[in-house]
Order: sequence, then structure tokens, then C-alpha cells
Amino acid sequence: MFDLVGFIKAAGYLGIFAVVFSESGLLVGAVLPGDSLLFTAGFLASQQYLNILPLVSVAFLGAVLGDGVGYWMGRKFGPRVFTKEDSLFFSKDHVARAEGFYERYGGWAIVLARFVPVVRTLAPIIAGVGRMHYPAFLFYNVIGGVLWAIGVPLVGYYLGRAVPNADRYLLPIVALIIFLSVLPGITHFLKYPENRRKISQFLRKNIFRTS
Repeated sequence: MFDLVGFIKAAGYLGIFAVVFSESGLLVGAVLPGDSLLFTAGFLASQQYLNILPLVSVAFLGAVLGDGVGYWMGRKFGPRVFTKEDSLFFSKDHVARAEGFYERYGGWAIVLARFVPVVRTLAPIIAGVGRMHYPAFLFYNVIGGVLWAIGVPLVGYYLGRAVPNADRYLLPIVALIIFLSVLPGITHFLKYPENRRKISQFLRKNIFRTS
């Protein structure tokens, strides 16, 4: 597992800004652990490793600026952004999922996507491709930045202050956050019978096979 505590202690506020910025609007950031990073950083602030005010400030700026870059990248390059082949950082299935998310929720998708990994990276780009009115995008972008980039660290911060010896529970809590983060993607993947069939074949061949 990626050593979030070690990374935060080594990289500090600049590293947190870089991760949040990248995950909010750059395709390469789709695989970064934004939710768990922000929660862990907030928890470490409760243990005096960081200061909560600079933390939420750099996280908010990274989130809003990152989404802004994603929006303008989508607006400038249009559908060409999504013509590349599937790779570690890009999947056409993720694009389809993000497009469906955006069509379903409209402008509020920019806010809700903050809490859905991969979708939060693609949603501002798709908004730019669709030429969403920028003042409206900025409105939703700021609301999402407040709820996610400030709210998640504050949850970690106040939990760390409220629970005695909370450091004992940090890894299980982070593991739970990671699980909840990837759960929507797993649910989306299993929605298709073809994917369920492939998983079933893999399990029968590699896990449940008899000698």
C-alpha cells in the first residue's frame, strides 16, 4: 500500500497541493489517492505534524485550480482529449462513466464528482468539452472544493482530536476510505454481464480449480 503517512511527512504542503491539483484536472492524476490523502493529512494535523489552516488552504487551491485546468484543457482540445488508447492513466470506459455522470447530474456533477475517484478527474474536462458556461462551472467548482478539499481533511482532523489513541485506527480507516472510493467503480464494472462472466471464469480457473 502507498505509504501516505510517509509521503505527507516528506512532501508536506507542496506535495499535497501537487496530488490534489493533478487528481482534480490532469489525466495522469486519475490513479492518485486523493480521498485517503486528504483524510490522512487532516489526521496528521490533529497530531501536530501539520497545521490545519495551511493544509485546507493548499488543498482547496489545488482542487479549484486543478479543476480549472481540466476545464480549459477540455474546452481547448475538445474530444481529442479522449482519443488516446487505454493505459494506466486513461480508460475509455472511465470516460463513458464520467459522461453518464455528467449527463445525469448536470452542473452538480462537478460537486458530486469530487467524491468519486477517476470521475472527479474527468468531470471538469468533460464540462470543458461540452463548453459549460464558465461562471456556472466556477460556482460548482468552488462548492466542490469547499466540501471535498476542506471537508475531508477536517473530518480527519476532528476525528484525530476526538478519539483517544486514534493513531491506532488510522490504517483501518484509510483502508475503509479507499474501499469506499473504489466501490462505485467496482459496482459500475459488475453491472455488465460480460464483465461478471470474465470474473467468474477467472475464479473458476485460478481460485476454485480442482486438482
